Amino acid sequence: MSEHFDVIGVSSPGKELDEVKKDEEIDVIAIDMSRKITPIKDIKSLWSTYRLLRKEKPQIVHTHTPKAGIVGMLAARMAGVPHRLHTVAGLPLMEVTGMKRQVLDLVEKLTYASATQVYPNSKGLSDYIIEHKYTDKYKLKVIGNGSSNGIDTSFFSPEQVSEDQKALLKKQLKIEESDFVFVFVGRLVGDKGINELIKAFSALNKQENQKRSKLLLVGPLEQELDPLYPDTLNEIENNPDIVSVGFQKDVRPYFAISDALVFPSYREGFPNVVMQAGAMELPSIVSDINGCNEIIVENENGVIVPVKDSESLRVEMEKMISDKDYYQTLKKNARPMIEDRFEQSVIWNAILSEYKKLIKEREFRA
Repeated sequence: MSEHFDVIGVSSPGKELDEVKKDEEIDVIAIDMSRKITPIKDIKSLWSTYRLLRKEKPQIVHTHTPKAGIVGMLAARMAGVPHRLHTVAGLPLMEVTGMKRQVLDLVEKLTYASATQVYPNSKGLSDYIIEHKYTDKYKLKVIGNGSSNGIDTSFFSPEQVSEDQKALLKKQLKIEESDFVFVFVGRLVGDKGINELIKAFSALNKQENQKRSKLLLVGPLEQELDPLYPDTLNEIENNPDIVSVGFQKDVRPYFAISDALVFPSYREGFPNVVMQAGAMELPSIVSDINGCNEIIVENENGVIVPVKDSESLRVEMEKMISDKDYYQTLKKNARPMIEDRFEQSVIWNAILSEYKKLIKEREFRA
């Protein structure tokens, strides 16, 4: 986008924002935005964003995440920004009930009311928004086949990880060549289905005559927001066949030493992890939620299981290990099915075309 527009990135302060400035070679501005419901802090964020937009006078403000969405869209509307775009990449409220759910429903409706265009990053998410009457369907548009950013399949490629790298990493993690390795990549929280995953894997590894398998967990433990069950934490810490490596900036080596992705999340927009795994030639076991069930085609590049169903998860993990022909068919299809539908350059060009079209239409009307 910086080849066509002057781009300013706005997010909470931290080393990640500094890395974006360096990696993307764009200007960045830090505005503190809490991930929780914090009315006083949120009003301060709104005021800071409004002042910034009044100063910069952008043609387009494009927000991502629920908190940046409500702050950014309200501020942009107050500042008179002509094109107020919001991408919906998942709805945390799906797993919330009671008064908190009512508050989050209201926030979502206010975000969409302030936006001029809303981009759900999957067809399932678009349907959910319409079903719950968060906005009129004329404001909604799914770009391409879904996804917010697509996948750079030249970067996420098995060829990017050498045999020596894989051998060294397996040695460090005490993974044998004969092990069948399941991998999960993401935050280790309840909403990602980690409790069910650990239960399914533990049951799998206790079966007699079962080929030895490992479970590789790649991601940070976030106990303060959505804590795991004590039994789950105990199993992660004490089961020698579960390897937890924490957050990793580059996840490709971990995909490269794995055989299949297991991603039993309760809710997603359009999960990058499933596309990344596919590009790295891994079949996936995913839960039957929007996004996941649009990337994975049943028995072609993976399998879809019911949400919060540890027994179905165990059955499909067992099949991946025991049925070699089935596994090889899924593996063979994994990368081509990502290349055909979610190549990053296609998504980027579609977003660029959207920006140019909006500006041209406004100029024509003027």
